[in-house]
Amino acid sequence: MAVKEEISAWGHPNITATHRTTFEITKEEHLTKRGDCIIGVRADKSISEISDKIKEKLKENALARIELSLPQYGLKELVEGYGSNAMTFDHPTDIVIRKSSFVCGRTLLIKANKAARDLSREMIELLKDPTTELLFVIRI
Repeated sequence: MAVKEEISAWGHPNITATHRTTFEITKEEHLTKRGDCIIGVRADKSISEISDKIKEKLKENALARIELSLPQYGLKELVEGYGSNAMTFDHPTDIVIRKSSFVCGRTLLIKANKAARDLSREMIELLKDPTTELLFVIRI
């Protein structure tokens, strides 16, 4: 049985998305240029708030797909990665996707096929506008 969760986040003028190994969305409203992995702010959920069904499947090392889309522009990007039984899903503000196998309370996926710098530059440019909505859909 497939499980799906949808999260909304928003753009910010300081989004650069140049990080080599991760990307992140956060509930935080502010972003400095140092946050080069962040692709969305003001998210409506953190990793601790995603459904228990998704958490259970990820703890079984499931393959998951993240669909990043900008509905107002018709742009979509797919990212794949895996869960881990070491995940705790307990961070109050962030969700991080990693190319590496590192796991902490912010980690949703590891061994992902894309990091911030691999994402569509057209999408990233549009995410510099705070009125651009980013849909972050998890499917397992």
